[in-house]
This record gives sequence, C-alpha cells and structure tokens, in this order.
Amino acid sequence: MEPVIPEPGRRDSAPLRVAYVLGTVAGGTGAHVAMLAQGCAARGMAVRVFGPAETGRRYFAGQQDPAAGDTGDGPARPPGFAAVAIGARPPGFAAVAIGNRPRPGRDLVAVLRLRRLLRDWAPDVVHAHGLRAGAFAALAGGPGALVVTVHNAPPAGAPGRVIHAALERLTARRADLVTWVSGDLGARMRRAGARDGGRALVAAPASPAPAADQVAAARASLGEGGRPAVFAAGRLAAQKGFSVLIDAAARWQGRDPAPVLAIAGEGPLAGELGSRARAAGVPVRFLGRRADVPALMAAADVVVVPSLWEGQPLVVQEALRAGRPVVASRTGGIPDLTGEDGAMLVPPGDAAALAGAVLAVLHDRALAARLGAAAAERARALPDAGDAVDSTVARYGRLRRAADRTGQETRNRS
Repeated sequence: MEPVIPEPGRRDSAPLRVAYVLGTVAGGTGAHVAMLAQGCAARGMAVRVFGPAETGRRYFAGQQDPAAGDTGDGPARPPGFAAVAIGARPPGFAAVAIGNRPRPGRDLVAVLRLRRLLRDWAPDVVHAHGLRAGAFAALAGGPGALVVTVHNAPPAGAPGRVIHAALERLTARRADLVTWVSGDLGARMRRAGARDGGRALVAAPASPAPAADQVAAARASLGEGGRPAVFAAGRLAAQKGFSVLIDAAARWQGRDPAPVLAIAGEGPLAGELGSRARAAGVPVRFLGRRADVPALMAAADVVVVPSLWEGQPLVVQEALRAGRPVVASRTGGIPDLTGEDGAMLVPPGDAAALAGAVLAVLHDRALAARLGAAAAERARALPDAGDAVDSTVARYGRLRRAADRTGQETRNRS
C-alpha cells in the first residue's frame, strides 16, 4: 500500500486529502464510493465526499459537514464494509446537486458550489465517479489531480448517446487519469483520448455464508415444493433485462414441473414488469427489496443475471459466492468475473438463448454441479474491499509522485 503521510520536506505534514465526487446513484456505484471513502479514511487520509443530498442520506448519513450542507438521516454506512479505524476521522459529506439529467441553470449552480468547496478544502486528489460527476469536477477546476472512474455504458436512446459522448470527450481532455469498470468502457475512453488508468476494482461487500435455517426459509419464499426455483435480483430498471427474463420464462412454462421465477428488487419498472408477466401468463414472484439475497441465491436451483449491460456487478459476485449455477448475459464486465466456466453466458436480450440455458441447467444435474463448483472457485479469486482500496490508493500515490516530479522540474528551471 502506498504511504498516505507525506515525507519530510513535502509541502506539509498533513495526510493526503481526497475528495470524492458522485452524482445521483443507486446500487453498486454508491456502495463502491462509500467503501473507498471509508477505506482511505481508515488508512489515515483526510476524506470528503460531494454529491446530491439523497446520495448522502443513502450512503453517508451521519457524516455531513455542518458547514457545507445537511444530508439527513439514515444508516451510517452500507453493511459489509469495514468501519473507519479508531482515531481516524470519518469521511465528511457536503451536498452538491449533481443530477442525472442536464438542467443548465441547476447544473451551473452546482458547478460553482463544487468549485468553492474544492477551492476551500484544497484536496490533493479529486476522484469523480461517473461521467456527469467527472464533467462537474472538470468544470469546477481547482487544486488536486483529477481521477474519473467510468461506471456505465452509453444509454440506448440517440439524445442520451450524444450527451454521453460529449461527456466522454470532456472527461478525456480534462482528467489526469481515467479508470473504468469493464474493458469496453476502457476502449471507449482510450478512443476519446483519455489517459488510461486501468481497470477499477469493484468489490462486493463481505457477508457471512447464510445458515441452513436461513436457506430453508428463503427456499420457502421462492416457490412451491417440488418446482425448481429460478432467482434473479436487481433494480427493476431497463438495463437489468428483467423483461427479457419474463419472456424467457414464458418459454419454459411447458416443462413439468415448470420452474418458478422469483425476482428481488425495487425500481421504476415494477408495475410494467408485473403487467408483462400477467400478459404472458408467467407466474412471477416479485419479492421486493430483500435483506436475505445471499440466502435466496443459495436456495435457488439457478441464479440468472439477464442484464443488457453491466460493469462489475455486485449481484454476479454474490451469485458466484453462493456456489449455485449461474446463467448470465455475455456483456460488459460479466465475463471477466465469471470466466468461461463460472457461468453459462448468453447474448444479452436473447430470450430464447436465456430460456435454453436455464432449461439445460435444470435438465442436467452434472452440468449444474460443474457450474456451481466453478462459480465457487471463481468467487475465491474475486477482489475484496481491501484489494479495491489498495489498488486505488496506489494510483493516488503514482499521481502524487508525478506531481512532485513536475514541481521539482519547475523549481529547477526557475
């Protein structure tokens, strides 16, 4: 791990100062930033986080900066991540209205507020997560090297893709280093001219293996006895591909006994997906938000990840840890997590291929056993929170050394 305290003779003896900037997030990105912020604070760095108030309430409640804006109440930190070390100051949070859609007036106010906050705090490193957050940080300017981690692929619609491409170009020009969560995003940013910082490690939070009684209770909530259980989890949004999964389920209704499909999660498409299932004659158990996802995965006969695109999804990492057969889309960073043997991979958006893969696993016990064993083996090689923080801290160290060299060369020329 790179040292976090400057050596004697540096500009001061204070800890490295890191500012995290993020926008409106739900799921893995917010949990990832919370993990990095807490991990860096535990290593003695001074850390502040800047983002929308709702993001603060969800991921950084109790850590708001009274001088910079309240964020409300809620859980102090996402479960599964290490607490800040005794004696270390926890990350502070200041609200900045970085929305998920362009609104010129509001965005200008947010950029100016972020500029003031960064100028007043003077971080050594500004690490933005997501292209919109990266663009806000780039326009705000101020001290410190700018690192941007790209978490998402372009949206499907033409207007959104045009805006996304513009944000890519701005980030590529302004950032000192760009990291990415999947190889396709890295290739896009390199084409845009970014200084490539390599793959960012995104680790699922550690959680104990569910006990036998927890698995039994989860199995009871998945479906009727004697019917195989197909389970999926995630935000009920278009990217997650649950409409494709419902269409696939319609193709296996003729099997005797027909598998039962259960989906855990909440989101904007809850009503639409329910209507789609009823219209297709597919009995789907929508479980809502669940705290026992590891137990549900362990109880399932097949865990399905039908996403249209993913980076390093936490749900895939959790599925591998469960050691159950996994069927997933071959898209984004999923194959990097599963390899070719840790899951059956199918083209994203292909309901027929998805149904065929699920039925193949249910029909062939030997195949199911091989997939489950391979998933557990892949899980043992997954990075943990410490690996992700160490990798990020090492990048900060390289940036600091480069800044020191540049400063020394400037002093030598003067």
